[in-house]
Amino acid sequence: MKASELRKLAPEELSQKSRELRDDLFNFKVKHATGQLEDTAKLSGLRRDIARVETLLREKREATE
Repeated sequence: MKASELRKLAPEELSQKSRELRDDLFNFKVKHATGQLEDTAKLSGLRRDIARVETLLREKREATE
């Protein structure tokens, strides 16, 4: 997921995206713990995507203040 794509989203959409990514991360962590996750690189990719979304949310909140 590219930051340029995320910058086009509204803050409400970014919040929703963050929730979806966090749910996915939880599910992947459960799969990893039970040995069902084959591609463990997805975990770090999801963490980076969450950080990217949260950073953009913070930037948008600071811009409106």
